[in-house]
Amino acid sequence: MRVVSLVPAATELVCALGRAAALVGVSHECDFPPEVSTLPKVTRPRFEATGTSRTIDEQVRRALALGEPLYEVLPDMLRALLPDVVLVQDQCQVCALPASQVEEARAALRLQFEVVKLHAHDLEGIWSDFARVADALGCGAEGRQFVENCQGELEAVRKRTARARYRPAVLCLEWLDPPMVAGNWMPELVDIAGGRSLLAAPGNSSRPCDWETILAAAPEVLILMPCGFPIERTLAELDVLRAAPVWSRLPAVRNGRTYVTDGNAYFNRPGPRIVDSARILAGLLQPGLCAHWLPDGSWQRVAE
Repeated sequence: MRVVSLVPAATELVCALGRAAALVGVSHECDFPPEVSTLPKVTRPRFEATGTSRTIDEQVRRALALGEPLYEVLPDMLRALLPDVVLVQDQCQVCALPASQVEEARAALRLQFEVVKLHAHDLEGIWSDFARVADALGCGAEGRQFVENCQGELEAVRKRTARARYRPAVLCLEWLDPPMVAGNWMPELVDIAGGRSLLAAPGNSSRPCDWETILAAAPEVLILMPCGFPIERTLAELDVLRAAPVWSRLPAVRNGRTYVTDGNAYFNRPGPRIVDSARILAGLLQPGLCAHWLPDGSWQRVAE
């Protein structure tokens, strides 16, 4: 079987299921595990993805207003790889290449391959996607066992944080400028990790939010996890946040509980490392119980 994965989370899942040898191509965003970086890239962005969060937001809004795609398939590469299965996503047209573009390329190139669509918006959707990919790879039983293992590990986190005497009010920001509250599976992870999620409900999409609304919500813990940003890139934009008139009045800022995390590696990806994401959150929200779960390099406190 020849598999092309155009979703970083799916690429990680294929490898976690022991099917890395089947991968013949990936997206330009697939970077984990490290060995997939040598595989042919089948997509590319049509905007400057290395700019600031503000410039990226402006480019994305402009493209969407004009009906222009944000990413494109490289047809010659897709034709050369002759995949049997292509893994795509239908969850967010901003995050990665949408499934419709792959289906259009398949028709134009007259290729015969199965398109497997991932579209998780909550934890249950993540488990369904895991099973769907495993079935397409011919390892359905292994996939179901993998899902059970992940669910068991999250339940272990929940049981540990249930011992906490206090659950802080938590706000997770998935974008910085403009600020965007993280939705989808993040409210569930916050609950598992021992916190109370603010301004977001499980399964609802991430959404823009103004700073006055954030101040009114009074977050006791503020976690920055911009989509696609590693820690260093987020740290480089902290001055944008500090320039917000309400920044110094936020309870999380005043009590020193503002954290930068690696959103690109963990929280933004509905893949196998979603369990690690819950553990990192638990370490930040309930350090007395779970600090040992914080891996080196996964977070940094924002000093004021």
